[in-house]
Amino acid sequence: MSTRSIRRSDDGADSDDGSPELTAVQAALGAEHAAVYGYGVLGGRLDGKRGAEARSAHDAHRARRDALARTARDLGGRPVASNAAYALPFAVPDGPAAMRLAAVLEDRVAGAYADLVRATEGPRRKDAAGALREAAVRSARWRGGNVAFPGLAERAAGADPAATGPVEAAGADGTR
Repeated sequence: MSTRSIRRSDDGADSDDGSPELTAVQAALGAEHAAVYGYGVLGGRLDGKRGAEARSAHDAHRARRDALARTARDLGGRPVASNAAYALPFAVPDGPAAMRLAAVLEDRVAGAYADLVRATEGPRRKDAAGALREAAVRSARWRGGNVAFPGLAERAAGADPAATGPVEAAGADGTR
């Protein structure tokens, strides 16, 4: 029986030592885990049309997360698990803060998919480019404007595509 060497990368994703594609898939999966968590926090602070948009985005991120977990397995890896909780970049006490958080989440997801586009080819590259486009569109809707190169702006700022990491205990508004 053969055993693959798995290591914990700097971004918290389990990655296979020899595959840049699997590493990028795991990073995108980590970003999707963080987005699913974040939308769980912000969804309760939005109602009406914005609440429906948040539910739709939450569903889209869950579907992408599940697809990436399958892809990681297909590539011979063990899908990175979600953290129990994630530190939010700021408190989310109301609707405007929830919309800002949604834009940040989408920017971070777009960054992870930009890396995946670079690391893969064929149908996986097409899927990653589609996910990048979807995240960029959602970010622009939440923000009310867009950025010149979706998925790259946060790279220049040095942001991690996943939320800042697990926390021991966090309230629904991001406070401890």
